[in-house]
Amino acid sequence: MPTIAVIGAGPGMGLAIARTFGSRGFDVALIARTKEKLQTLVDQLGQEGITAEAFPADILDRPSLTAALDAVKSRFGGIDVLEYSPAPHSPVPGHTLAVPSEVTVDNLQPQIEYNLYGAVTAARSVLPAMREAGAGTLLFTTGGGSLDPVPMLGNVNAAAAALRNWVINLNKELADSGVHAAHVAISVWIGGGGPEGAPTATADEIAPLYWDLHEKRDRAEAVFTA
Repeated sequence: MPTIAVIGAGPGMGLAIARTFGSRGFDVALIARTKEKLQTLVDQLGQEGITAEAFPADILDRPSLTAALDAVKSRFGGIDVLEYSPAPHSPVPGHTLAVPSEVTVDNLQPQIEYNLYGAVTAARSVLPAMREAGAGTLLFTTGGGSLDPVPMLGNVNAAAAALRNWVINLNKELADSGVHAAHVAISVWIGGGGPEGAPTATADEIAPLYWDLHEKRDRAEAVFTA
């Protein structure tokens, strides 16, 4: 069975992506900070007939992320698809928002660590085996601000744009290797509770885009808009 590792797995996009791939024959490895929350998702997927397991790790702790991915490989025999979409549902220590004129090294660095360095660490963990096999998919998610930045998210958008740039360039490097890398920019509010008038979509409406990128492998970027 092929395996997808979902980094930043939660009850929204992570679960929807896991369900999308799991319902198509993939085993699912869920990676996030809290084991108890992951286990809830594992149980939910299990009730749907999807094989899933939890692998707790903190993406800000790069050795723990690498160790979790190594554990996934040991358990399932490899990773065929890597999906990276950390989106905290609770405050992350040291993370603050800043408009562009108030961005400093101190408030930008944690966003770089979270968005870019975690993604680079994850990719480096799985790429050697994918290259050797001549097959694999790497999917990375940001908000729409990586394309069209929003002033209140000046530091977040800068880090997300750096991730987007790296992913698109990575896909260029991997051309003809059999490994595909793609970036997804989600330009809607996911679920309810968003700002009044903001475009919205459910995670289940967005998730099929990831399968499309994996299966068609014809583009390095996709944007989900309302």
